[in-house]
Amino acid sequence: MARDSEFLALDDRALRAVIGPNSRHVALIEDAFKVLIESPGGGVSINGGARDRANAKAVIAGLIQRAEKGAEINEADVRAGIGAARGGGKGAHSTDPMALPIGKRGAIVPKTNAQARYLETLASCELTFGVGPAGTGKTFLAAAYGASLLRRGQVDRLVITRPAVEAGEKLGFLPGDLNEKVDPYLAPIWEALNDILGAEDVQRRRDKGEIEAAPIAFMRGRTLSHAFIIVDEAQNTSRLQMKMVLTRLGEGARMVVTGDPSQIDLLNPRDSGLAHALKILKDVKGVGVLAFEAQDVVRHAMVERIVRAYDADAARGRPAPDLEDPSER
Repeated sequence: MARDSEFLALDDRALRAVIGPNSRHVALIEDAFKVLIESPGGGVSINGGARDRANAKAVIAGLIQRAEKGAEINEADVRAGIGAARGGGKGAHSTDPMALPIGKRGAIVPKTNAQARYLETLASCELTFGVGPAGTGKTFLAAAYGASLLRRGQVDRLVITRPAVEAGEKLGFLPGDLNEKVDPYLAPIWEALNDILGAEDVQRRRDKGEIEAAPIAFMRGRTLSHAFIIVDEAQNTSRLQMKMVLTRLGEGARMVVTGDPSQIDLLNPRDSGLAHALKILKDVKGVGVLAFEAQDVVRHAMVERIVRAYDADAARGRPAPDLEDPSER
């Protein structure tokens, strides 16, 4: 295959995004497509076979697009772009993805097509289910979208809830007030919100009651109006808990339910409220479902490989637990 060179003119900001710290981004692209990328001044030169150059150029174009939206570019963005190019565009973000201009380190822009569709679903549906493996950004983007609504005054409160089945004991036996009891189970949410809004803003909003966290059990009997509700780790809710929390929606409220159906910690996996809700609500008006896959993992390259290995193991004859109630068959 003939090897040739192609030059892309870039401004300083785009050039920094493409090259990355210590030329790390360029190195990842070069290794993925067996090209040589140089920066002779005013842009980058891509040297290699025609197909490899086209793939590398597609990744670089995606990074430039994200940089122009104000996003901070990191290795996860580069890996997502590489995966999209290898898949012939599958997994790539849309040509004009929604951006949330609230990130502490820059705008938050979806890294994959699934993430872009997830944000679009959050914007268009009153109830959204975001399901899939760890590292796909489903919880982070839910927190980012909720924070954006809160900052724009489109909701009065951000309410976060999740089951605490991992504790192996009742919350009442744990020391401290409600926040101190619940916070350990909501660490991923707090980390996301601190990264998005900054720790001081998050604490100030918690003190004012604009951001509230509570275990699933504390949702009973409430009506949540003009709020954005995040139900995290929903695979560990029972069917009764799921019905209860879904019916807390009040006037002007929206809800997102996140979870991984393959990571159920309940003693009886068949009682998972998430699997049941997905089955009976998927065609209900106002409900949106976005299912992430292994290719959408953006946390770390190793996480994607781990997820794929487990998926392959299941496909070899170790099916996931039957989540249906035998009485329904």
